[in-house]
Amino acid sequence: MTTKEPETRQWTVFSASCPSRESLARIANKWTAMIVILLHGAPLRFSELHGQVGGITKKVLVDTLRALERDGMVERFRDADDAARYRLTRLGRTLHEPLLALEVWAEAHVEEVLEAQSRYDSVLDDQILTNLGPADTAGRLPSA
Repeated sequence: MTTKEPETRQWTVFSASCPSRESLARIANKWTAMIVILLHGAPLRFSELHGQVGGITKKVLVDTLRALERDGMVERFRDADDAARYRLTRLGRTLHEPLLALEVWAEAHVEEVLEAQSRYDSVLDDQILTNLGPADTAGRLPSA
């Protein structure tokens, strides 16, 4: 009698039909990264998260937390004071290290990125001012 080998599934974000793409899109979102980094320290109330994530609207925070909860990365619970708090799940904690590395990289290289953007914009502005066509700007059309 032969036993059937269990089917192993090969997931790849490079396949259009792979469900891992949705996870990648969620993880690569700036709000997700900031929320995961903040929640790694300790559970937080909604108002605490909102206060610490500069620029996020309440709607976007609600939507992001719900999506993270749906994906099993964050859980909402009630503390001893019956206040709702959010914390990372075991799965969510596995995201902390890679997202923290992205935060560190972004902060360490912000000046280089800003300089590169300035150089790029300056070259593009010069090309537009000298009336070069869109094909001469590597397919980039000037914004209105």
